[in-house]
Amino acid sequence: MSSSGPTPRRLARAFRLLPRLIIAAGLTAYVLWKSHPRAVLAAAAGADWRPIAIALVLVLFDRALMAYRWMVLLCALTPGSRPAFGAVLRIFFVSSFVGTFLPSVGGDVYRAYSLSRMNVSGGESAASVLMDRVLGVLSIVIVGLAALVVTPRMAANRWVLLTLATASGACLIAALGVFSERFAALAQSVAGRLPNHRAQRLSAGVIDSVRRYARHHGELANVLVMSIVVQIVRVVQAWCLGRALGIEAGMLMYFVFIPIALLIMLLPITIYGLGTSQWAFGWLFGSIDVPMGAAVALSILFVALGVLGNLPGGILYAFGTRAERQAT
Repeated sequence: MSSSGPTPRRLARAFRLLPRLIIAAGLTAYVLWKSHPRAVLAAAAGADWRPIAIALVLVLFDRALMAYRWMVLLCALTPGSRPAFGAVLRIFFVSSFVGTFLPSVGGDVYRAYSLSRMNVSGGESAASVLMDRVLGVLSIVIVGLAALVVTPRMAANRWVLLTLATASGACLIAALGVFSERFAALAQSVAGRLPNHRAQRLSAGVIDSVRRYARHHGELANVLVMSIVVQIVRVVQAWCLGRALGIEAGMLMYFVFIPIALLIMLLPITIYGLGTSQWAFGWLFGSIDVPMGAAVALSILFVALGVLGNLPGGILYAFGTRAERQAT
């Protein structure tokens, strides 16, 4: 007889998520208090639905590009082990939906785990998702730096520069892991000192699998270009939402601010960037005198747009097998 109560595993997961839920709720409440909820509601109530409709179409486009780039990255899998196209597509969209309720890396973990259940090694599964994330972050940095080149005033903001520099450093470390044999050997040495044998084996497999991408220059370039297109589309989405709210900031400011906001939202300290996104939008757009209420309303619409873009994965998840649902 199956138990109807919560299992110890589910309880443990809930307790691990609790601090992030508290941070998300606390940050959101603080930003709303600073911006005055009435001002946020007033800004949202007067929104023009037409730019919002354009943003909705664009979010479907960027999800399609994101799915495509991960499929390209499966080029490094062991020959003959790549799952069918439909199965890979399902994994991507379901992981996007699941990630809505988890910290930023939660969807990535689910995607790697789901792929590993389809006769793909754990190391290869994790490496494909890791490379997808790294190239995504690199594309955000490239778009942000390109915008700073033509906005010298914002380039003087040390916090903007620090955010981009930190992300650039992380991408550099990842690049060394792919293309430097010496760095890979050092990483393997560190992995060999992990206290858990299973963690040692998985880490070694991920490092070996990441190294395979050094032989796939064309695919990496393809994914990077597609990732840059995704970031440009996201900036345009935010600009459309801003126009809907009557925010007069030029599109160039969005090309500076949205990459910074996205990097902050990637920090795995809250659920789906709640709280961090409101703070980031308020800080960034407030620096050019956008009213706090309008900036926070923009952040809420931007997050809501992402949630709507993840709903197709929710439909696939709802009609999946019982085993697939229990995996989460």
